[in-house]
Amino acid sequence: MTTIQPVRGMNDVLPAQTPLWQQLESTTRAILESYGYEEIRVPVVEQTDLFKRAIGEFTDVVEKEMYSFVDQGGERLTLRPEATAGIVRAAISNGMLRGARHKVWCAGPMFRHEKPQKGRFRQFHQVDVEAIGFEGPDIDAELIAMTARLWRALGIGRVRLQLNSLGTPESRRAYRDMLVAYFESRRDLLDADSLRRLAGNPLRILDSKNPQMQDVVAGAPLLTEHLDAASAAHFDAVCHSLQACGIEYTVNPRLVRGLDYYSRTVFEWITDALGSQDAVCSGGRYDGLIAQLGGEPTPAIGFAMGIERVVALMEQAGAAGVDRSTAVYVVVQGEGAPEREALALVERLRDAVPGRRVELNLGGGNFKAQFRRADRSGAPVAVVLGSDEWARGVAQVKPLRDQGAAWEVPLAELPAQVGAFLGGRK
Repeated sequence: MTTIQPVRGMNDVLPAQTPLWQQLESTTRAILESYGYEEIRVPVVEQTDLFKRAIGEFTDVVEKEMYSFVDQGGERLTLRPEATAGIVRAAISNGMLRGARHKVWCAGPMFRHEKPQKGRFRQFHQVDVEAIGFEGPDIDAELIAMTARLWRALGIGRVRLQLNSLGTPESRRAYRDMLVAYFESRRDLLDADSLRRLAGNPLRILDSKNPQMQDVVAGAPLLTEHLDAASAAHFDAVCHSLQACGIEYTVNPRLVRGLDYYSRTVFEWITDALGSQDAVCSGGRYDGLIAQLGGEPTPAIGFAMGIERVVALMEQAGAAGVDRSTAVYVVVQGEGAPEREALALVERLRDAVPGRRVELNLGGGNFKAQFRRADRSGAPVAVVLGSDEWARGVAQVKPLRDQGAAWEVPLAELPAQVGAFLGGRK
């Protein structure tokens, strides 16, 4: 019988890999909370029309990549390809707007039917952060400064910040007409993807990865040269704030982002450490999206950070991840009371060292076999409870990582003494 394999592009994260994920998650949570962000949890499945209206029908995500299906009730549903649309839908459907301001975040799996490759999967994980109801450039700069702080906290250095402004929808429409005229005059130089985008979303041609398209893209008009005055002033304020914070950046006039809902500030943190998948964290302002989805006109900005890619950078930087090593290993030998009472003793030890791993030998074995397990566990200390110790109301405490001698401890004092021993170890 053949074994069942995972779905292509949807990967298991095994116990040996999760400490870095846990470090990323706990560090991110702490930093987000320090900036006033609260966690929100939204469904993995949404109405397909939500993503069509939010992301744009002429984007690659909607045209090629979404996992969509019709359920038994006839509803057209989609596994979320990104989280912003779902968070905005939640804010609207739960009456969270009405002039209120919210800083929220969520984390979890997203789904896109792409060709799997290093750093790009069909099920991938993101941290998504949104600031809703904030209009000025100050929130743009703070959001970017927060990501810079996260890289420092995670020990990641090989990332660079790129910025651009897409202006307002009105100024972008005028620029779009100019762009269409430019590309139409060079229609014979466009590849199939660019010809398809020309009619629906010509700005996406600027993001073409086809090497044969680079010369024609390089000659296209620059959006930054055709911004409306208010958008230009907004972008200048963002740049000034980042400079004041000492955050280095590059203005990339070709940075347009892959989703239709963005306006004004857009940004990406990129790296040269992950091959062709260079974007690590991407986001921008989407002032028109909430009204587009039926809510009150509300400004907003956010970003998405790819967990798999950040974990890969942490690995390259030598991050150790969350410490999950065993603190105490309890060796039990002898029939009768020691085996029956061992679990209760270990529970008291766990009370004495909260947050530390305490392992009880399970499944029997002689002393030699149990001490091999204790050694493999990495624990600095073993607690030994045999029939003789039990009869005398004591346990042995044996250091495993140095030459210190074992000592006996009355069972009533064992939790306190083990806690003190571990508390003195760095």
